[in-house]
Amino acid sequence: MKMNRPVLSLFLAAALAPSLLAQSQPPPQSQTAGEQPGKQESKKQREKREKARLKELQGPYKALLEEDLGYIISPEERAVFLKLNTSEERDQFIEQFWLRRDPTPDTVENEFKEEHYRRIAYANERFTVGTPGWMSDRGHMYILYGAPDQTDSHPTGGQYYEGPREGTRNFTSYPYERWTYRRLEGIGQDITLEFVDKNSTGDYKLTADPTEKEVFFTPGALTRNTDPQTAPEDSSARFRLLEQMNLYARVLRPPEVKFKDLEEVVTSRLVQSALPVRLRTDFFRVTDETLLVPLTVSIPRKGLTFRVDQGVHFAEANVYGRVTTLSGRVVQVFEDTIQLYLPESVITQAAGPRSVVYQKAIPLRSGLYKLVMVIKDVNGGSIGLIEQRLSVPSFDPEELSHSTLVLADLLEPAPSRQLGLGQFVIASKKVRPVVEREFRRDQQLGVYLQVYNLALNEATNRPDAAVSYTLLHGRETVLRQVEPSTQMDTAGRQLTIARLLPLSDLAPGDYVLLVAVDDKNKGQSLQVTASFRIVP
Repeated sequence: MKMNRPVLSLFLAAALAPSLLAQSQPPPQSQTAGEQPGKQESKKQREKREKARLKELQGPYKALLEEDLGYIISPEERAVFLKLNTSEERDQFIEQFWLRRDPTPDTVENEFKEEHYRRIAYANERFTVGTPGWMSDRGHMYILYGAPDQTDSHPTGGQYYEGPREGTRNFTSYPYERWTYRRLEGIGQDITLEFVDKNSTGDYKLTADPTEKEVFFTPGALTRNTDPQTAPEDSSARFRLLEQMNLYARVLRPPEVKFKDLEEVVTSRLVQSALPVRLRTDFFRVTDETLLVPLTVSIPRKGLTFRVDQGVHFAEANVYGRVTTLSGRVVQVFEDTIQLYLPESVITQAAGPRSVVYQKAIPLRSGLYKLVMVIKDVNGGSIGLIEQRLSVPSFDPEELSHSTLVLADLLEPAPSRQLGLGQFVIASKKVRPVVEREFRRDQQLGVYLQVYNLALNEATNRPDAAVSYTLLHGRETVLRQVEPSTQMDTAGRQLTIARLLPLSDLAPGDYVLLVAVDDKNKGQSLQVTASFRIVP
C-alpha cells in the first residue's frame, strides 16, 4: 500500500508531538475518584482528570512539573505527582525524584541534577527564538542527550545531493541541521537526528521525513517510482522511513530511571573556622522557578600548607558543602578536592596567584536556604567554615530584571567540551569571579550580566536595547561606553552582557561600575552597580 504525503505528514505529526507531557500519559488506573467500582478508567477520563489536577496546581509546582521536569519525568511519576495533595508531599516527591536518578549513590553529589540544569541554561542561551530555548526541539534533544558528537549545520540551506541510500537526487533545501550521536543509552548506536527550519526563523523542527527539508517538494522514495520491477526498492525506502519514525518516537521518551538503594548521609559536627575563606554567591535564571547558583570560594594562598616534591610545591584542600531548607531538609550536598601546584621559582619570587578560587554551581528553586561549607587544608589540617543564609530570589516573568553583576578576571568563550560543564562555566562563557574585587592595572575588568524579559521588536523579533558602562572614581567619571544590543548575545527576550574593560590607564584606588540597560521597546530601564579596587 502506498502512503501519500498528507497521510505521512499526519503520521509524523503524531509521532513527533513536541509536547512531552501530551505524549507521556500514565497507564489506566484500576479505580479513581468518581469511577464506578469494577470499571476501568478510559483514556479520555484519565486525560480529563489529569488536566483538572494540573489546573489545580499552584504556580511553582505547575512550572516545575511542566518546565523543569517535563522532558525527564516518567508517565507513572507524573500520575503520582498529580495525585499529591500537600506541599510537603510534593517536596518529598521532588527530593526522591532526583535521588532516584543519582548515578553515584555512594557519593554525596547528584551529577544528574546538576547536569540537567546546566543543559537547560545552555539551551535557553543557544536555542531561544521567540520562545525559551528549552521549549525548542533542539533544546529538547540537548536537555535529554547533551551535545551531539557531530553536528552538520546548514543555516542558509542550499543545494542538497542525496546519497545512494537516500535516492540519488539533488534539490534546494531549507536551512537544516543534523546531529549525530555515536551511542544513546537504550536507543542505539550512530543515531542521527535531523532538524529543519522551513520558515528561516532559526526555530528548527525535529523531523523523520527527509523530504521536509526540500524547498520545492519532488516525489520522494515513497512515490517517485511505480515500476513493479523496482517495487522492492520502494518497499525498502518505506521501511527505512518507518524505522526512522520509530527511532524518533523513542528519542522523545523520558530516559529510563534505574532505581537504586539510597543510604542516609550523616555529617559530623562542624568545628570553628581557622582557615580564612571568603564566599561569593551569584544567581542566574534557568527556568521561571529554578536558578543556577554559583558558589565561589576564595582561599588565600598564604593560608595553605605546601609540600615540596622535586622542586614543585603542592597544596591540597578538601571541600564539603550542604544546602538545607530552613526546616532542615537537605536539598544539596557536594564534596570536591582542590589542588595547587607551584614551581620553586614562583614561591621564592612571591609570584603566582595570591588566592585559590573554587566554584560549585548548584540549581535551587526560589526561597530561603542555609548553606554550610567546610574547607580543610589537607597538609596543614586547618579548617575554614562558611555558614550563612541563602536567599534565592524569584523573577517576575514579565518585568525587566537581571542576574547578579559579576566582576571577573577571566571572561572568555568556554571550550566546546566544557559547554554547560566545569567550574566557572555559565552557559557558553567561562566567567571566573574575583571574590575580593581587587584588580591590578595590567588586568582587564570582566563584566558579566544577564538581563531578562526584554521586549521584542515586532519587525525583527529581537530586543532593542542600549547598554552603557560608567566607571566612577569618587564623583569623577573616568570611563563611559555605550553599545547597542544588536552587537551583543541575545536569546529571545534574554540579553547576555559579556564585556572586558581596560584598567591600564586608571590609578590605584576605589571604583564603582554602573551598568545601565535601556529597553527601547518596553520603555523600561534598569541599573546595576558593583564596587571594586585597583591595587598596585
